[in-house]
Amino acid sequence: MQRALLILAIIALGYLQYRLWFADGGVVHNRQMKSQVAELERANSKLAARNAALQAEVDDLNSGSAAIEGRARSDLGMVRAGESFYLIVARSE
Repeated sequence: MQRALLILAIIALGYLQYRLWFADGGVVHNRQMKSQVAELERANSKLAARNAALQAEVDDLNSGSAAIEGRARSDLGMVRAGESFYLIVARSE
């Protein structure tokens, strides 16, 4: 009788140890989740910095015509009336 209880206790202890270390919500799963959370937080911080830069650019474009003019000159190659545009092309050899 004692032997059967001992075997049953060992099996129960083994099952509980398995659940503690390897099942969902166990130690291994918890470490994986913490690692994934840290990775997602790093990605979020990079995206937050990018969003802040884009918001600053939007605010700059909304604040005045100088920013819009600069953007039109650099992106679209626009020039004012009376200005001369010169394009310098390097020779390809």
